[in-house]
Amino acid sequence: MQKVNGIGGVFFRARDPEALGRWYEEHLGVNQLNPLPWKQSAGYTVFAPFAQDTDYFGRSEQQWMINFRVDDLGGMIAQLEAAGIPVETRAEWDSEVGKFARLHDPEGNPIELWQPNQ
Repeated sequence: MQKVNGIGGVFFRARDPEALGRWYEEHLGVNQLNPLPWKQSAGYTVFAPFAQDTDYFGRSEQQWMINFRVDDLGGMIAQLEAAGIPVETRAEWDSEVGKFARLHDPEGNPIELWQPNQ
C-alpha cells in the first residue's frame, strides 16, 4: 500500500494573507516562497482528529490548530514575549511526550508549540 510521507502544506483562509504570512515568517521563521518554501526538520508529526465538541482549540467555531515543533520552548517563548506576543503555558500541558505552549496569530488562529522529549 502506498502511504503519504509527510505534510506538503498547510493552507487556510486569512483576511490579510500577505500580512499574516509576514507575521509567521518574522515571529516563527515559517516563510512562504522566499525563494523556496519553508523546509521543516525531520521529526514526529501528529495527525489527530479531535471530537467535534472539543474545547482544546479554544473557540468553538475553530476547526483546526497547527502545532509547531521547537528545539527550545523556553527560548521561543522569550522571543515571542519580547515581541509583545502573549504565550500561554500550563503545567498540565507538559507530559511524557514533551512540553507545550499556546499562542494566537494576529487573526486569532491558535498555534501550539511543542518541544518533544528527546
